[in-house]
Amino acid sequence: MMLHSGLRSLFGGALVSVGAISLAQAEGTYEIPAGAHFNQDKLAKVSEFFRNEVATGKIAGAMVLIQQHGKPVYKESFGVQDVVSKAPLTDKTIFRLFSMTKAITSVAAMQMVEDGKIKLDDPVSKYIPSFANVKVGVEKKADDGTKSFELVPPNRPMTVHDLMTHTSGVTYGFYGDSQVRQAYRAANIYAGDFDLAEFAERIAKLPLHNQPGALWQYGHSTDILARVMEVAAGKSLLEIEQEKLLNPLGMVDTGFFVTDPEKQKLLAQPVPNDSDFRVGRINDPTVVKKWQSASGGMVSTMADYARFAQMLLNGGSLDGKTILKPETFKLMATDQIGPKSGVDRDYFYFPGDGFGFGLGLAVRTDPGNAKPPPPGDLGELKWDGASGCYFVIDPKQDMFFVLLEQTPTERQRVQRTLKQLVYESMEN
Repeated sequence: MMLHSGLRSLFGGALVSVGAISLAQAEGTYEIPAGAHFNQDKLAKVSEFFRNEVATGKIAGAMVLIQQHGKPVYKESFGVQDVVSKAPLTDKTIFRLFSMTKAITSVAAMQMVEDGKIKLDDPVSKYIPSFANVKVGVEKKADDGTKSFELVPPNRPMTVHDLMTHTSGVTYGFYGDSQVRQAYRAANIYAGDFDLAEFAERIAKLPLHNQPGALWQYGHSTDILARVMEVAAGKSLLEIEQEKLLNPLGMVDTGFFVTDPEKQKLLAQPVPNDSDFRVGRINDPTVVKKWQSASGGMVSTMADYARFAQMLLNGGSLDGKTILKPETFKLMATDQIGPKSGVDRDYFYFPGDGFGFGLGLAVRTDPGNAKPPPPGDLGELKWDGASGCYFVIDPKQDMFFVLLEQTPTERQRVQRTLKQLVYESMEN
């Protein structure tokens, strides 16, 4: 596992594995040659699909933007912002991003790595001392089927790199039934009004789901990363993000809470019978709390997130402003958990078939096992959230698309269909 020497000095010697970003040509038929353009007649199928979703009451509404070569090729709104008020969707409509917050946090973290404020191979305990005492929960099953649970020391300290790749062992308690996840649920970690400092202490008292670096494990790693950032910067997460990322990009409506009564009227709402986002906590941005949830608490608009996505597509810059240096962005967009990295994947591997994971973003590394393979190109970056919000960055086609919606139960089907329709609309 080698890191180019120039990057090694920049990122504090963190060892990363550049995953297998090569494709067997025999299987490459799922890719569209570079230089493709969109057929507007075929894009009409995207509109047809979403109009039917709204008409059948599956979703309240959605906004879709496809942008190529820096210009929108498709931008449409469907349905309403709120089926109760019947308020229309507009460019000012505010959506809860849920886990698409993680991408924003991760970019801000990499800015701090670039500035030398934190290093990828720094132990988390350097910033949050209680993590020096954390233990790993190991489940054992006897021959007679009885289960036992043992706490063992970590093989090595948890690092900032582990947090950014979701290999820290920190998990969520609202999915799965392992004994560590049960411990998360029993600990009632969302009780009361707490900030990131208190939240990190609560997590540090719980066992890790796995040894650091051993398994891709989705969870609150990004919240712990945010606390590391706060300690290193001496500022709150939002202050860091506004100074380094949101303000430079002109993301004026992106934040954690919506306090202006007029802007509260602009919040998109799910249909009433599909409003349980099942993420262990109530995510109401109109109620200001101390916790700035770096893993799932931000809100944004299509105008704002499109600027963030275009910056990613540009490799770290927008409108002449450098958000990340090219070498920083390249590392962020490079698979860190591929072959020879020592990282395992299990049933809960959310990047999905054909994807590795960089520093905060899923990255397409191969066609995957499905026949035919899902559409897309090698090097594609993506993530989504519990509300159905979804983005895909395709550098090969100089294209990205963003979907904003609020539908916990329909989201995966809608995302798959949208991606299929987007790529079916491309031709040379």
